[in-house]
Amino acid sequence: MIAMQRLVGNRNHVGGGRGYTLVELMVVLAILSVLALGVAPLAEVAVQRRREDALREALWQIRAAIDAYKRAVDMGAIARQSGASGYPPNLLALVDGVPGIGGPRHYFLRRLPRDPFAPAEVPAEASWRLRSYESPADAPRPGADVYDVQSSSEGKALNGELLKAW
Repeated sequence: MIAMQRLVGNRNHVGGGRGYTLVELMVVLAILSVLALGVAPLAEVAVQRRREDALREALWQIRAAIDAYKRAVDMGAIARQSGASGYPPNLLALVDGVPGIGGPRHYFLRRLPRDPFAPAEVPAEASWRLRSYESPADAPRPGADVYDVQSSSEGKALNGELLKAW
């Protein structure tokens, strides 16, 4: 019986049981803070990866719409302006649509995706760097049409490549 009391402890004292000491609580808090510090960079990488995926998808959608516009002009479904390259005059033309020759209006995008690396207050059409048909690939600049789009970000991707080079 005495041995059993020693194993179980004396329950007659005030407080009922043994609590955690300040040292034990501090050790637990230190371990939790170390774990939290290890998780924070992983969360940042996950956010960056999601934004890069969104950028890839947006570039794919816009470039596919620009190519579809050019094909429609080349096939004669959309009128080509005199001396024009056949590419859309701006990004909003892909969303707003253009009148077809003897047919319905042609739409190429339901909505214009925005550059996920651009500031939130910048409208979607202004969030992209535009390249005209007449500008060279190594020095893109806007012009009378939209031949290609690039991210307006000066940042780097997780693989070290510049985002604007995508």
